[in-house]
Amino acid sequence: MADKTPIRMLHDRLLVEVDRESGERRSSGGIVIPATAAMGGRRLTWSKVVARGPQSRSIEVGDRVLFDAEDKAEVEVHGELYIVMRERDVHAVASDRLGEDATGLYL
Repeated sequence: MADKTPIRMLHDRLLVEVDRESGERRSSGGIVIPATAAMGGRRLTWSKVVARGPQSRSIEVGDRVLFDAEDKAEVEVHGELYIVMRERDVHAVASDRLGEDATGLYL
């Protein structure tokens, strides 16, 4: 089998990049918060979509999606770490193409 096997997502599945900067965060005051710091409540994560299944209706490749990092399934492809999820597990989409359907929030 070839080293660079093509991948096609099925159904409504999305393949998103793991955000390498999600480990450390900075507070508005500039304080570095390590990835191991406990958060009160669940923390949602932004990631970029790199592949989508044919039944994904609202999300395109290149969109940034907001999802619950606790409900993720990780997979390694060609030495890179990705997350596989269903479209219904996405809470929000950030994209230039949204236009008139957008809420007016600037992220």
